Amino acid sequence: MRDDTQRWIAADKAHCWHPFTPQAHWTNRAHDPLMLARGEGVWLWDSEGRRYLDGNSSIWTNIHGHCHPVLNAAITRQLGEVAHISYLGFGHPLAGELAARLCAFFPPRTLERVFFSDDGSTAIECAMKMAIQYRQQTGEPQRTGFIAFEQAYHGDTMGAASLGGVSRFHDRFRSGGNPVTFVSDLQALENLPESVIALSAAVVIEPLIQGVNEMRPWPKGMLSGLRKWCDAHGIQLILDEVMTGFGRTGKMFACQHEGVIPDFLCVAKGLTGGYLPMAATLVTGQVYDAFLGTDDRAFYYGHSYTANPLGCAVALASLDVFEQERTLANLQPKMVKMSSLLADLKAASPYVHEVRQCGFVAGIELRQPDGRPFPAQQRFGSEICMAAREYELLTRPIRDTLVLMPPLCTTETELGHAVAAIGRALGVG
Repeated sequence: MRDDTQRWIAADKAHCWHPFTPQAHWTNRAHDPLMLARGEGVWLWDSEGRRYLDGNSSIWTNIHGHCHPVLNAAITRQLGEVAHISYLGFGHPLAGELAARLCAFFPPRTLERVFFSDDGSTAIECAMKMAIQYRQQTGEPQRTGFIAFEQAYHGDTMGAASLGGVSRFHDRFRSGGNPVTFVSDLQALENLPESVIALSAAVVIEPLIQGVNEMRPWPKGMLSGLRKWCDAHGIQLILDEVMTGFGRTGKMFACQHEGVIPDFLCVAKGLTGGYLPMAATLVTGQVYDAFLGTDDRAFYYGHSYTANPLGCAVALASLDVFEQERTLANLQPKMVKMSSLLADLKAASPYVHEVRQCGFVAGIELRQPDGRPFPAQQRFGSEICMAAREYELLTRPIRDTLVLMPPLCTTETELGHAVAAIGRALGVG
């Protein structure tokens, strides 16, 4: 191991605190974490010069690949102008252009306004606060509750965490969040008592597929049914497209598969192509209009880096690349190829219990050959991901479900490499 690699690992273990990570394991002397040093296309290289296919798009963010020349050039150009300005009391040219282009993905007079923030959690937080203040300013201040789905994940800030249905992540913070009623599916939602409905401001859902719930798709028609239920009960709909937005499901946004327009649409991760932290909450004109009038009706919420010019520049460049490279059209045959490759993997390995796919997102659930789950302490999914590194693939499991969510620019050959690496890690091929 190179001296600089050893130095970087030592500094990391001595001073850094990693997300969703048992630090005792991370800092164990026997653990040598990868120091990822550069990227190009779908590939990443560590500080030792070894390369890996980025099988989970750097935690579900990267869209067009690493070090993309169009995205790099956009940031470089903007650096020559200004890196950051306050969006409180000022504007800048790129923010309005980006907001207009995001709204243009939806029919006129639907999602008309964009509130920028920093990440997926804050995009959700914005929607929650807007939903509550909207009720206060439209004569329904009693509507302070939310309805969310079991096993959902919507972020880690206190409000967003209260919507989370994964007990391991969120139970210890329940007392500090908003009142939330959890349901399992649309049928359970329809069976809610009127006393709950009358006090609820909005329903929150990850459209088409739940991510942290081991990549579990919703039944077809679930989203359109949810929109109808919300309309019938005067409840607003918040769509968390932090993971599903920007092409992951085969359309620009997951809600477009069922022609659903939410009251709030939250995006982040792929907004900047995976380059910079930036998020947006899109809202309808009806929601926005409720905040007009006297000063006390304004939305008093914001972030120091709201609408950061560098983030806006690279987000606009990412939208350009979608058009220039025909990203969505070129993705369609690759989604079919992914299905075929994963079907072959399931047939070849007794450990692949189920493959769940939505667009270019897949969860590969591993179980024992007799169908029983592996003991949790065995961490079988983690072991397979570690083994896959030896075959040039990086990804992470959710429990014992392996996530395969590569950048949209991944070729069919590279996709084959990724699935073959999983197979070899499982002892196939």
